[in-house]
Amino acid sequence: MPPVTPALEPLRKIAAYAVATDPHGRVLLVRASTRSGTPGVWSLPGGAVDHGEDPNHTVVRETAAETGLSVAVSGLRDVLADMRSLPHRGVTIHTDRLIYEVSIRGGNIFDRVGQPTDLARWHTMEEAEKLRLRPFTAAALGLSAASADLRPEEAPDFPSFYAYPGPDGLHRSQRFAAYAIATDPHERLLLTRIAPGYPGAGRWHLPGGGTDYGEQPGIALMRELIEETGQEGRLIELLGVASHRDAASLGPEGYPIDWHGVRAFYRVIVDAPTEVIVKDVGGSTSEACWMPLAEVAALTDDLLTEVTAEALRGAKLI
Repeated sequence: MPPVTPALEPLRKIAAYAVATDPHGRVLLVRASTRSGTPGVWSLPGGAVDHGEDPNHTVVRETAAETGLSVAVSGLRDVLADMRSLPHRGVTIHTDRLIYEVSIRGGNIFDRVGQPTDLARWHTMEEAEKLRLRPFTAAALGLSAASADLRPEEAPDFPSFYAYPGPDGLHRSQRFAAYAIATDPHERLLLTRIAPGYPGAGRWHLPGGGTDYGEQPGIALMRELIEETGQEGRLIELLGVASHRDAASLGPEGYPIDWHGVRAFYRVIVDAPTEVIVKDVGGSTSEACWMPLAEVAALTDDLLTEVTAEALRGAKLI
């Protein structure tokens, strides 16, 4: 494939998908119709996360719309990122995809006419392996199906997020980010403090941040860890995803932004902690430190960002 050229506008979106299996071990897949960009190609049911929408709600809503089945989210399976070049539309799309395990609550599968997907069917893994699958679907299911997408060779240089005018005239931004609950052998937690001029200024936060265009979440997190703290770590596991909306966030831009952040949290181990150094001087991090877990547990809510407190409670560290 030819590399991406400046003529292709770089775009980003966040999407959520369902992995549903039946008592026979078959997986639920939907087929792209002639109205889509990949007619005849199969994928997991799901779709784009609307601005301000919790991805858990997205996967339930989209699965019902595409299959006729009501589902309940039972867990987060994986977070993937990929890029797809659409020369005929003049764009290259980076998509952060949240893959959820779901259970079927009821409903009946139906076929759709005149929609981007037209069929929903149960397939054994052996059958799915022989289908034309979207690459993210094959990756999520551990299959080696041939790619049905165009993949750019290089990612354009593009910021991790940007604001654009919404229907109400207020600028809005949707951003995907990755954060680390990073500990060392001395039972200390790595924390960063938000710099003045940024939302949450002065509060302790987890190291991490927005993923760059064309970047995988895990790779982005390891990069952010070095830039913000100078530490090198091992990514252990994906802990979960949180969604937060601030309808009028004030930051260095100087004007209100309807901000929607979707954040993935990972468990990270730093085996050989070193002196903490904030290398990204002038950014959103003013300082960073190793803090004993006992001290972290004693911090009041006004000293921690909301998302940090939620993540640490989920990890049972406070």
